[in-house]
Amino acid sequence: MTPDGAPQRPSWAPPTLRGPRMAAALRTLELEVRRRLDGLLQGNHLGLVPGPGSEPGEARTYQPGDDVRRMDWAVTARTTVPHIRETVADRELETWVVADLSPSLDFGTAACEKRDLAVAAVAAVAHLTRGGGNRIGALVSTGERVVRIPARGGLAHARGLIRRIAETPRAPEGTRGDLGAALEQLRRPPRRRGLAVVVSDFLGPMDWQRPLRALSARHDLLAVEVLDPRDVDLPEVGTLILADPETGRQREVHASPLLRREFAAAAAEHRAQVATALRRTGSAHLTLRTDSDWIADMVRFVVARKRRWSGGGVA
Repeated sequence: MTPDGAPQRPSWAPPTLRGPRMAAALRTLELEVRRRLDGLLQGNHLGLVPGPGSEPGEARTYQPGDDVRRMDWAVTARTTVPHIRETVADRELETWVVADLSPSLDFGTAACEKRDLAVAAVAAVAHLTRGGGNRIGALVSTGERVVRIPARGGLAHARGLIRRIAETPRAPEGTRGDLGAALEQLRRPPRRRGLAVVVSDFLGPMDWQRPLRALSARHDLLAVEVLDPRDVDLPEVGTLILADPETGRQREVHASPLLRREFAAAAAEHRAQVATALRRTGSAHLTLRTDSDWIADMVRFVVARKRRWSGGGVA
């Protein structure tokens, strides 16, 4: 507890990105991302897409299922044990982020709002894909409008991109998000092959499936699902008011055990449908929660992807 009796903010929580101290909060976010990601992730490339690449890396023992086109015949002949050659991911990567900042993300009951966590996720993606000739751009959708930030390289551009996303005005209550329209804007005109990252809570209609599937034909995909505990269950508090920020409708209900079970079942079913739809598009799926250490969750995700690519199994 703080001296005034308020709950202590967890050390891993992203800073509140609004108000007069936004500039300081953005600097704090950048330092935390760099300190923890660089401290916990190792390797030549911290990128989110290990990929086949083209630059030779280290050799390792062949395992069933490995691509035989990567056989290292020189090491195999010297050791008499089959080896394959790892490759380092290509450094010239163009990343596009679709950031969903519709009113449903202006909500949070744990360490932060979902909106703050979405901006933090973009900051981590920018850090993990930065370097060399890499570029990053963004499409920011509030449901009211879509803001396009051109893809460029460099630290100054990455900082400016994160600031612009954080400073994006909130849409009025009652504005319905349109993730599908933002994905369509990314798909047309076609861009060079790269990485497409979608940051959203994926609540509401799932009309984003078709444009996301179309993007998968040209890009590697990563979906970052941002959740709050109240997205998946109701508190045991008696009477409460449920509000839909994207329609403006409110309803007073009694959180009976039956209602809580039905709400949790419906939320779990929707989350399962989202996961299945993302898997069908070929997208990698990372879930971040406002009540969890989001950087640790991201580290586990990146390490698991590296192991899966190298044939070492999933952590």
